[in-house]
Amino acid sequence: MRWRDQRQSSNVEDRRGMGRGIALGGGGIGVLILAAIVCLLGGDPRQMLEGGIPQDVQPPTASNSSTQPPDENRQFASAVLASTEDAWRQILPAQARRNYREPTLVLFDGQVSSACGYASAAMGPFYCPGDYKLYLDFAFFRELENEFKAKGDFARAYVIAHEVGHHVQNLLGTMAKVQSQGQNNQLSVALELQADCYAGIWANHAQKRGQVEVGDIEEALKAAAAVGDDMIQRRTQGYIVPESFTHGSADQRQRAFAVGMKFGTMQQCEVFK
Repeated sequence: MRWRDQRQSSNVEDRRGMGRGIALGGGGIGVLILAAIVCLLGGDPRQMLEGGIPQDVQPPTASNSSTQPPDENRQFASAVLASTEDAWRQILPAQARRNYREPTLVLFDGQVSSACGYASAAMGPFYCPGDYKLYLDFAFFRELENEFKAKGDFARAYVIAHEVGHHVQNLLGTMAKVQSQGQNNQLSVALELQADCYAGIWANHAQKRGQVEVGDIEEALKAAAAVGDDMIQRRTQGYIVPESFTHGSADQRQRAFAVGMKFGTMQQCEVFK
């Protein structure tokens, strides 16, 4: 992906190095593994946080990002976020008649506090609709490459674009409607697949702007497949339970991204008829 010569977003909040050593209560490593499986790549983590996590604790005040030493991971994430901003500023008004409100990307390591409660890095990247922020620990990029075997900068860009897809759903009210239905795996899968499709729409826009290089789309598709529920279940428990899927199978996630990439229109991503 061509990102080094692209602008960087100013909507980045760097909280790295500010961990408080807070543990997710009462379950130890088993809870963290379960959280990683259930909440991987998006969704609202509040259900995993309910019970045992103090909701009245104020989040730590983020340090001024200008005091953080420059690093390639941050520069990359800022450039990808800027690319999504440029894309959705055009797409949302044109296709949904809504103005785009830019989200904030929060970088953290270990644990983080959000409007959705406290979360561990083991949960993976997530979007919190309560504060319009994306949360990312760069350790997940290493896990994506080493554990999920999804390498390349466009695989990492897909992760960010997927969370931005949840932000678009929040702006449109889709996320609130789904969450109002309570625990419903089928709706949860639909929400995640639509976010994948929205990530594909961003990729379509980035390609038109010359930001996509040879092999990039294959990297994103491989990442989408790697985080499919079936792939995760097979790797962690050795068997697949389709009824428990919350994010979609590898094939579903690949197809959702591919549809957004091919057509570049939100209408093609409509799954809540």
